[in-house]
Amino acid sequence: MSTVQRPTTVEELRTAVLAGAAGPDPGAMVATSVFWLHHGTRLAGGDTTYLNQYLLVRCGRSFGACAVEDGETDPALCRAHSGRPLAALLADDAPRPLRLAALDAYLAEVTPHRETAAEPVALPAGTPEERARARDAAIAGLLDIAPGARVALIGVVNPLLAAIRDRGGRPLPCDLNLRTTQWGEPVTDSMAGVLDTADAVVATGMTLGNGTFDPIVARCRERRLPLVVYAQSGSAVARAFLGAGVSALSAEPFPFSQFSAEPTVLYRYRARTAG
Repeated sequence: MSTVQRPTTVEELRTAVLAGAAGPDPGAMVATSVFWLHHGTRLAGGDTTYLNQYLLVRCGRSFGACAVEDGETDPALCRAHSGRPLAALLADDAPRPLRLAALDAYLAEVTPHRETAAEPVALPAGTPEERARARDAAIAGLLDIAPGARVALIGVVNPLLAAIRDRGGRPLPCDLNLRTTQWGEPVTDSMAGVLDTADAVVATGMTLGNGTFDPIVARCRERRLPLVVYAQSGSAVARAFLGAGVSALSAEPFPFSQFSAEPTVLYRYRARTAG
């Protein structure tokens, strides 16, 4: 696929894209629309309401997304940047979430997930709970672990915790916002602590938005830990790190599974078949 060879940080990747090292000139590509989503979800049987916000950029046939924290971005960005060249959204002075969403859109447009050697996994039509279970089973299926292996989950999603347990793993949940899981287990906010003790790591695409992705990748490289990334936001950005710290990736481009009751597709990559 067209991308920068083995980037070490997201910033290195962005700089290379701006310099034209990953394909077409982003100055000649247009951000047709920039938009913002804020939604809440509470799955049946749970007591956690997930409040998620995304800044999204559309370029041609593709969407790029960045998950943001409450108050981190202003929806006025949508008016200011819709219709501008993609390079302007990638520029040094653009807000960080906008840069990430534009980078994701660029990489997805240059090499759409559907045109790679990734394994497409169809998520069935169904309720939010049915679709979440199917999605998280597909993500956990990327883990190659021994029974009892400690699996750091950075960015807690309760059905994914259950899927890790179903594969014999022992989850180490870590999240900046949640304090307990659906089952009352404690959730730490110490990323360093779980990375130091884990046998494998699963991280969500939100780590790209909050700036923790680079240190996670660096620590997994250092300890030679398998790192699976579950990315809705930033899925094409995370893909650029396959074989460069990321072992496997579940890429779910927009519209994400929670926004539809109809069948949708996610794409599973392993580093050895990244192209």
